[in-house]
Amino acid sequence: MSQENRIRVLIVDDHDMLREGLHAFLKAFPDLQLVGEAASGVEAVRLCRELNPDVVLMDLVMPEMDGVTAIRLIHQAQPAVKIIALSSFGEDELVWSALNAGATSYLLKNISADRLAKAIRATRAGLPTLAPEVTHALVDGDVQSFSPAAELTPRELEVLQLLVEGLTNTAIAQRLNLSKFTVKNHVSSILSKLGVASRTEAVSLALKHNIVHTD
Repeated sequence: MSQENRIRVLIVDDHDMLREGLHAFLKAFPDLQLVGEAASGVEAVRLCRELNPDVVLMDLVMPEMDGVTAIRLIHQAQPAVKIIALSSFGEDELVWSALNAGATSYLLKNISADRLAKAIRATRAGLPTLAPEVTHALVDGDVQSFSPAAELTPRELEVLQLLVEGLTNTAIAQRLNLSKFTVKNHVSSILSKLGVASRTEAVSLALKHNIVHTD
């Protein structure tokens, strides 16, 4: 695979052993390329600016600057850079903080190599991936009294369900026998009605308010 087609990944974690493990993992997948490593949030922000990676694997608990702050700064300065929060912790408050700061996906460090590779590819495409444990934490967490789904049509609810399942617009169109143009319009309408700016935020809101099923 040519260099320009590979997904350029930056690893951010304050533990040397974990960075070494992720480094070895990336070597096993020809479409993934390690472009740099950072041991703190401060270093992550600097390296993102210098290296402009496609995807960042971001630890959340680090010295100098925590991962959530680093995610926010990177997302504000370089919105095209996709970020995966990769943590040992799945508490709903931490998950919400990372996603609200700009992370596209949230995974736990016990994830398998194959699943992590798939998540990196999906995240690069703008498709959120959440660890099952995280999904359950969000669904089981406190739910606000209002229903953000009140204005969604039955078809929009179907599309939102498939967004939560991680399907692309093309896959949704095939599943529902719709044109990609129609699906794109449905997604835009969903984002507008939910008051969010991205698919990731829509998925997070859908899980938080039990708008969709998570079987």
